[in-house]
Amino acid sequence: MENVTLNNGVIMPKLGLGTFKAEDGESCYNATLEALKIGYRLIDTAMGYGNEESIGRAIKDSGVKREEIFITTKLYPKQIGYKSAKINLEQSLERLQTTYVDLYLIHWPSNNYLVNLHTWQAFEELYKEGKVRAIGVSNFQIHHLNNLLSSCIIKPMVNQVELHPYLSQEPLARFLALEDICLESYGPFAKGMVFTDQTLIDMAKKYHKSVSNIVVRWGLERNIIMIPKSVTKERIKSNFEVFDFTLTKEDMKILDELNLGKRLYTDPDNNPFAKEEYEI
Repeated sequence: MENVTLNNGVIMPKLGLGTFKAEDGESCYNATLEALKIGYRLIDTAMGYGNEESIGRAIKDSGVKREEIFITTKLYPKQIGYKSAKINLEQSLERLQTTYVDLYLIHWPSNNYLVNLHTWQAFEELYKEGKVRAIGVSNFQIHHLNNLLSSCIIKPMVNQVELHPYLSQEPLARFLALEDICLESYGPFAKGMVFTDQTLIDMAKKYHKSVSNIVVRWGLERNIIMIPKSVTKERIKSNFEVFDFTLTKEDMKILDELNLGKRLYTDPDNNPFAKEEYEI
């Protein structure tokens, strides 16, 4: 397993199981249990996914020590704000059957910068209380981060964003590197587009690997935390088979050149969860 060290010294696995759209119940439970059995130690969820209870149950039943598992969860987007950040975390802890999470993220930025700042204040307090080992953001762009960094006491440790070969996020990656904030990718397979890309198919054949292996390895070699999602036993296993090879500099360049600046998920500057009034 490869790791990154966050700016507060906490060690985070670079490869984890994404659980977006993994329905609460046996499917999500079995996927999490299988991932932990294979060797995954990072499990990424969110209040908005509605599956924290199944994940908590699987972690408890896995036999793996809690301190060996890195759990990420996120503040429910429609309830962003100081008070709800704390209430939401308590609810997540109850569903996950744990006394702390390893990483707590603001799931979506508010279009109101003041709301982001007040929410972050709650995150800083939760961090100081020991209820979270690390705090960060998700879907934040450079302008959101600049505003947050101008007032925060504790820097975000992670920014989780849409990132795949067709949206390499290079400008954001450079900014985060300068600020010592780790970059994390969701949607690494670009909603399945990578599996029909002939360049990636040919490269997978060259390395005797799957296309998903090539994409995950590309991210890892850019020092990006990767959380491919799946509930299929075979895919979960296959996605983990990325630690026995590396890509050449030439192939990394080929992959980098696939970038089209193509966003497939929601534009963070057009927040689908925005609302008129917030309880700051």
